[in-house]
Amino acid sequence: MRGIMTLILFTQIQYQILKQLSPPASMDTASAYIGKSKILKLLGDDFYSHIRDKVVIDFGCGTGEDAVEIAQHGAKRVIGVDLRESVLEVGRKNAAAAGVSDKCVFTTVSQELADVIVSLDAFEHFEDPAAILRIMEGLLKPDGSVHVSFGPTWYHPLGGHLFSVFPWAHLVFSERALIRWRSDFKT
Repeated sequence: MRGIMTLILFTQIQYQILKQLSPPASMDTASAYIGKSKILKLLGDDFYSHIRDKVVIDFGCGTGEDAVEIAQHGAKRVIGVDLRESVLEVGRKNAAAAGVSDKCVFTTVSQELADVIVSLDAFEHFEDPAAILRIMEGLLKPDGSVHVSFGPTWYHPLGGHLFSVFPWAHLVFSERALIRWRSDFKT
């Protein structure tokens, strides 16, 4: 019982420190890529030439920023796939705002085969990554390619994939304290 009480107190102290260090309004991990292409940073400078005039699936597309960028840089068609209809709707709006809705489709399931499948920062959210790879294989043309970037937290510019109070905060604060702090402003 004493160990549990110590853990609770430790988490409470870390949580209070986090609240003082960085109020929720200052959180914006997307700023790590301002002025940079996340796609080029993760997949290399020749990626746009690789997708030119091809059908691309953005698997785990979220709100579609990467799908829109791929469409803007020469893909014939981009299919953004995600389980969450709410983020797909944002993707549709993003594509319309960028003038590429004629090249971008956002859906929960695709039957169309792709020349290229891209999945950025999504695999760590999949319960069964091997099953996802089998699904991707079924969506890929015989001569197609899959480009995946996921990973250890150090792959993210701030050291934490979804949020970071400061770079590498997860090395200083417990996961419980960070999650409790984050839940103050995001479910």
